[in-house]
Amino acid sequence: MINQNNPSEQIKIAFLKAFKTLKLAGLLRDSGIRKAQGIKVSEVFELLLLLAFQGKNLYRYLDSKYQETAASKNTYYRFLNTATYNWRRFLTSLSAKVISSFSRLTRPDRIKVFVLDDSVLSRNRSKHVELLANLYDHANHRFIKGFTMLALGWTDGYSFVPTDFAMMSSASPKNRIQEVSEAIDKRTSGYKRRSEAVKKKTDVAVQMIRNALKQGIQAEYVLMDTWFTHEPMIRAILDEGLDVIGMVKQCKFSHYFGLV
Repeated sequence: MINQNNPSEQIKIAFLKAFKTLKLAGLLRDSGIRKAQGIKVSEVFELLLLLAFQGKNLYRYLDSKYQETAASKNTYYRFLNTATYNWRRFLTSLSAKVISSFSRLTRPDRIKVFVLDDSVLSRNRSKHVELLANLYDHANHRFIKGFTMLALGWTDGYSFVPTDFAMMSSASPKNRIQEVSEAIDKRTSGYKRRSEAVKKKTDVAVQMIRNALKQGIQAEYVLMDTWFTHEPMIRAILDEGLDVIGMVKQCKFSHYFGLV
């Protein structure tokens, strides 16, 4: 009789193969994501990522028949809440490796672009969340409590790879409902993220593009909403050797890139 794996087992096998090919353990180590003892950090990360793609809940998983093969609940929660881990470096390094693999499979003359966008994340029921702010939601034309997710991606018109993100609060102190916790160590990556959250979005966006370029991710254009395209930001992007696709050029390029 031939044993056939169920869909969940097939997904697990495919993921473990991808983890090995991308050398995730090395990327985690290079990003300062380590554990002093116990279960390997790569095994903790692999399980959490696998559960996310399978649509499973960590709490329910640890309370199921699989709990004997998993680490303790505190191990996973400590891993997720550690402020010293440099997740930005890990994400950008992983993206660079994936994009490099894609580039070997496509024509060299294929146009490659960065895609910059922001989305408002509502937290209207929250009161004491760090850096919670009053923000204007341009989509619904009203003020809300929450954050802005600033995201940078890369595309060649066929594949799309997320390369960086920043959870933004407000650059204006009067709009911030809560400030940064005094308990966090100012030397950590977590504190640097919090400091970044109160900067201007355009400044953070330019830095995200620079970080991606430093990792070797290649692109010719930056595609973004027209509200980003003011002179200082355009000049900063041009200084990096990239062109800008705003509202005018977007009409010409957006269908080619499959973005509308």
